[in-house]
Amino acid sequence: MSVRFVLAPDGTVTPDFSGKLPGRGAWVTARRDALEAAIKRQAFSRSFKAPTTTPASLIDLVEAGLAKGALSALGLARRTGDAVTGFEKARAALKDGKASVWISARDGAADGKRKMSGAAKDAAQIMLFDEHELSAALGRDHVIHAAIMKGAAAKRFLQAARRLEGFRSSKGADE
Repeated sequence: MSVRFVLAPDGTVTPDFSGKLPGRGAWVTARRDALEAAIKRQAFSRSFKAPTTTPASLIDLVEAGLAKGALSALGLARRTGDAVTGFEKARAALKDGKASVWISARDGAADGKRKMSGAAKDAAQIMLFDEHELSAALGRDHVIHAAIMKGAAAKRFLQAARRLEGFRSSKGADE
């Protein structure tokens, strides 16, 4: 999985999460260490065959954009009726085999996560967001647990979440 970058008219390297911005694109693996290496080696100038300016906040912009994409996919799943929230509803969907993804807040209680994992069977587990991020994406207060039903919404969210997970997991890989 990669992130596309384009060159803005002023020569600034800009992430293109939609893949639709005009101009020549440069692709970098969606990992923090790969992006750090590309910046350090000045790979963008070579790729675009032009002088470039890399913002100091580019790594943070990419992480925030990947998180926004995953949370948007989660919100879309809620709007299409493919996501359920709350411990009991999510656990029931997992137990019945209807859900293929379960989400728990990073700051949720370990006991609740343990109970959910017992019901999860082969469902993918995502713990990338805190309670406030999940609540905002799902339009509810105090969301700690959620599940997404099998189908296109689950695949879309899981793909976006795995990109973010890969980016965050490579943090400090060289340290």
